[in-house]
Amino acid sequence: MSDDDLPQPDQIDGAPHPRETPVLIGQATAEAAFLEAFNSDRLHHGWLLTGPQGVGKATLAWRIARFLLATPKDDGGMFAAPTPETLEIAPDHPVNARLQALSEPSLFLLRRGWDEKTKKLKSVITVDEVRKLRGFFAMSNPDGGRRVVIVDAADEMNISAANALLKVLEEPPADCILLLIAHQPTRLLPTIRSRCRELRCRTLAPDEMAQALSAAGTDGEAHAVALSELSGGSVGEAMRLLTLDGLTLYKDVMGVLDTLPRLDRGAALKLAEKAAARGVEGRLDLMLRLFDVALSRLARAGLGAVDAQALQGELLTLARLSPNEDAARAWAELAAQSSARARHGQAVNLDPSSLILDMLLSMNDVARRTAA
Repeated sequence: MSDDDLPQPDQIDGAPHPRETPVLIGQATAEAAFLEAFNSDRLHHGWLLTGPQGVGKATLAWRIARFLLATPKDDGGMFAAPTPETLEIAPDHPVNARLQALSEPSLFLLRRGWDEKTKKLKSVITVDEVRKLRGFFAMSNPDGGRRVVIVDAADEMNISAANALLKVLEEPPADCILLLIAHQPTRLLPTIRSRCRELRCRTLAPDEMAQALSAAGTDGEAHAVALSELSGGSVGEAMRLLTLDGLTLYKDVMGVLDTLPRLDRGAALKLAEKAAARGVEGRLDLMLRLFDVALSRLARAGLGAVDAQALQGELLTLARLSPNEDAARAWAELAAQSSARARHGQAVNLDPSSLILDMLLSMNDVARRTAA
């Protein structure tokens, strides 16, 4: 398999790669914070881009990299470039083309590698991948400008890789900026976090979700509210829902939940068979994710914290199954338990249909105790 055919670990299914995303929506505050540091000559050598997966952290990292590599260093002369007011660079700038082709010599992309033995992506970033930075830093910079390292995602490093990267952060090469993307920054070494300045990326509101989906060339703007609710404001997750017909799947899930606490066994079996269907890559993972969403919304509904519905009639079902704080607590407890059980079931290759049926039976038990 050629490098061009290998799956990219830093790309969400159904979404364009972050380096190919022309517009970043909803992260103006993070962009402004970086630009202010740049313009005030307080550019930290390490930046930690945090926030839920799919909200635009990687897109922001590539925008920053593009900007840094295309913007010459200020030599203090009388012909210095004006102070930049945006991270945008000219569309025809040669840096754009080189980044698209991953041929920019001043950029290093650190991500999970390909395992030739298993013919799969590695589950973590290994120390061998981090050690490749030595060769990158050893090469002379062709134009004497900046160099940029993007780590996507830093919380996927194993402990050896994390310690190796920490040494780079402790003694960073001159004119090198490291951009660490982290979905779960608490998983990083505290010493890594302390050596980086944080840029927090937030979730998207429904109107921003509509803009982002339109900019990505999808037809999901009409379902922006539903996608925003189900994805938790993550445009990457919304794209995955669109690609895998997640809105229809959530409707099927809620259709079965609407029969609780008298579970419709026939509908439950039909839903379980969907999870076990062959030839639909990612169907089980998405269904388990949607069950997590449903349980979370049930827990929040009992606290009066769900305002918008993801589909017609959903709020009525949530209110019936979770009418008060006691019910909210019961659903929250089940959410924590079922998530752990589902992960264990996948780890031991439990039959997908059995996994879904077990979850539905557990939800039926809770519904018997809590439904008004």
